[in-house]
Amino acid sequence: MSYTPQPGDIGLSSSTGPIGKFIRAAQALIGDYSFVTHAFVVLPGGELIEAMPKGATFAKLDKYPNAVYSKFPLTIDQRMRICEEAIRMHGTPYSFLDYLALGATHFDLYPEPIRRRVANSGRMICSQLAAEAYRRAGVDLFPDNRLPMDVTPGDLSRLFLEYKAHPEEVVDNTPGLC
Repeated sequence: MSYTPQPGDIGLSSSTGPIGKFIRAAQALIGDYSFVTHAFVVLPGGELIEAMPKGATFAKLDKYPNAVYSKFPLTIDQRMRICEEAIRMHGTPYSFLDYLALGATHFDLYPEPIRRRVANSGRMICSQLAAEAYRRAGVDLFPDNRLPMDVTPGDLSRLFLEYKAHPEEVVDNTPGLC
């Protein structure tokens, strides 16, 4: 039985592109290996918003035909608020440096200056954008109170397992950078 993505869902995908390979390797280096390398938020009308190297952008949902979706038990109001917050982040610049900060967090090497820089840079990677949209909408994804800046695509993948979204079903054939 296939699932129809709903506005406010988080989608996960994997990539064979150079940035996808980099993300997979970076996650493995910090002990957070996941086949999942990209996240996005589903919007109404068959659209999505995703963090990309040129900034957060809108795209058609069919861009990721093999994506897996969150299936979180959200109300219609929560879904609409998540979408509104995600749309507000359109144009948010991307941050490759956040991958280094995520690695530093894993090794407890996250001094306050790095933490402030990531929190206040106004830049985000894909998983941070998705987690931040949820946070701004009042939906806490992680019971450990981690900040959206501390969320990797692998973290979202593991969270999906709790909701039986089966991220292991993501097929590694999405073309492009991310």
